[in-house]
Amino acid sequence: MLSIKTGQDVALPQGFLLGHVSDEVAATGCTVVLCPQGAVGSVAVCGAAPATRETDLLTPENAVQMVHGVVLSGGSAYGLDAASGVMRFLEEQGAGFTMGEVVVPIVVAASLFDLDIASATRRPDAEMGYRAAIVASSNPEATGNIGAGTGACVGRFLGPDSAMKGGLGIASVESSDLLVSAVVAVNSFGNVFDRRTGTYIAGARLTEDDRTFIVEPMDILPELLSVMSVQRTNTTIGAVITNANLNKAEALRAATMAHDGLARAIYPVHTSFDGDALFTLAKGSVAAHPDAVGTLAALAVEQAILDAVLSAEEAYGLPSARSLRNQQ
Repeated sequence: MLSIKTGQDVALPQGFLLGHVSDEVAATGCTVVLCPQGAVGSVAVCGAAPATRETDLLTPENAVQMVHGVVLSGGSAYGLDAASGVMRFLEEQGAGFTMGEVVVPIVVAASLFDLDIASATRRPDAEMGYRAAIVASSNPEATGNIGAGTGACVGRFLGPDSAMKGGLGIASVESSDLLVSAVVAVNSFGNVFDRRTGTYIAGARLTEDDRTFIVEPMDILPELLSVMSVQRTNTTIGAVITNANLNKAEALRAATMAHDGLARAIYPVHTSFDGDALFTLAKGSVAAHPDAVGTLAALAVEQAILDAVLSAEEAYGLPSARSLRNQQ
């Protein structure tokens, strides 16, 4: 029987830890997923403007098989520096590959653009990554305006002033012994769509006759894209975590299928203005076909996106899904 959980009710597979640090003044932060014992990792990048670190290591033909941490951060490409702090923490714990007298942890990362929300000069750095690793635990905290989702917003195609608050969401899907969890920071060019209600719950806003409403992208985007300058200021990033026993090629298949969750919940998605990237980390003994993992991963990612938006709070002049609903 299928079980779906979101927010603090989420179950993380054994061996994984989750930690966040938020800078609410600068509207940025970072989220780390740790697996000190190592997990099989891969990544699928479907956006055209990614900010990533060490993703080449994750291709099936390359030698490194295990990953010890994933960092999701704000700060655009500057935020990738947070991974250095996570490496330092893992090195102190003796987690990583032993290379003579040195331990080398493998930490991969992806960052989203939040430099236009509050401060463009205070970004996630190595110290923030280190602190996020210190506080990482097996119990997920509150979601929304936390970690990599602190300064995230959605519906950016009319610019940040017309966007709504995004955030960080967590979801898990369990079927029999197979557990697939997703941690997603939602900072999308497109609107967020809830299939359960058939409506956009957050996105680009317009106000007419004192009524604020979420714009249908197809009513405006074709004309808008023909005249707008390219601003690569978006990105939805996340990590899929599972107790399935996968190899790197199978983890890649699951990461690729997980992007179906973005396509179900964000419209439009995977544009030239997004850097959408999803990692997969697999550690466990549960025998599962990668298509089964990918199918559950897509559902977990979709639910994590909805959790991010529905748990976000109004901040930085950006209304949240909850505050907009209360105004209507």
